[in-house]
Amino acid sequence: MIHPLSDVQTDSIGQGTRVWQFSVILAGAKIGSNCNICAHTLIENDVLIGDNVTVKSGVYIWDGITIGNNVFVGPSATFTNDKTPRSKVYPEQFLNTIVCDGVSIGANATILPGIKLGHNCMVGAGAVVTKDVPPNAVVAGNPAKIIKYLER
Repeated sequence: MIHPLSDVQTDSIGQGTRVWQFSVILAGAKIGSNCNICAHTLIENDVLIGDNVTVKSGVYIWDGITIGNNVFVGPSATFTNDKTPRSKVYPEQFLNTIVCDGVSIGANATILPGIKLGHNCMVGAGAVVTKDVPPNAVVAGNPAKIIKYLER
């Protein structure tokens, strides 16, 4: 289901994925099956999104970001892909950010570029992630720090 008020330029969207109104998905993006892309989202070209992913409203997924399977991205979570942004000055290549399978990212969390979020980790609401997060870790705060580990 693709809402008629969205702008979807890619043909690479898996079966059962829903795209809601006012979403923009550029031509190079690849999105898996059974995803829910909520309203007011942007997904750029060099983006891979796995299966069973939920992207809540107000999330922008920039070039260089890969999201695994069974990931939850909370409302207004922020990804970045350039450590030194300047107007009209672009890097030759954007940094890659990897969100592994099973990750949950809380509302308004900020993920800096070049970060890897390990399998099944959780990022608390409002956290600012400045370095890699290990698998099964729960991080919170600014800067985000490990507060516990989830049982496997």
